[in-house]
Amino acid sequence: MKNKDLDLFITFANIGAFTFGGGYAMIPLLQKEVVEKKKWIDENEMLDITAISQSTPGPLAINCATFVGYKIGGVWGSVLATLGVVIPSFFIIIGVSIIFNMFKDNIIVNNVFAGVKAGVIVLILEAALKLGKPIKKDYFNMILLFGSLLITAFTSINVIYVLIVCALLGVIFHGFNIIKGGDM
Repeated sequence: MKNKDLDLFITFANIGAFTFGGGYAMIPLLQKEVVEKKKWIDENEMLDITAISQSTPGPLAINCATFVGYKIGGVWGSVLATLGVVIPSFFIIIGVSIIFNMFKDNIIVNNVFAGVKAGVIVLILEAALKLGKPIKKDYFNMILLFGSLLITAFTSINVIYVLIVCALLGVIFHGFNIIKGGDM
């Protein structure tokens, strides 16, 4: 195993070990490690990888690790990054489930989980703000953003359909801009 491979595995093992709250809570850590510290990918690639990871079957965290790993080290890199992000979480979940079953009626444990839930919301908001930075702030994108937010928050329409419609509208809108001589 090369140093780059070991670094890839350890980086994702740390992300997997210290991320609570699911894939969206992982995005700020992933951004900090692979974009800011390691500079393996840039912000736009991170945004693309996150979008693709949401659109493909499977958990967001695993998909992101697989895509970043592949970008850094090909197939072997994707395997190492995926294993790195999964292995710590697997053992942590086993430990938490054993402890939770032992103390599930304890008021202190319930209060700890309530506090963790609040913290996870902050992590998700931070991820949304960081992912939104490279997006062009024009009327079209803002209408899509807030329209999508309202539709997903106040209707039972599946978010996949909202993403598909946004993608089609983006192709149509930006396609017309390109034809008219505008920039992307």
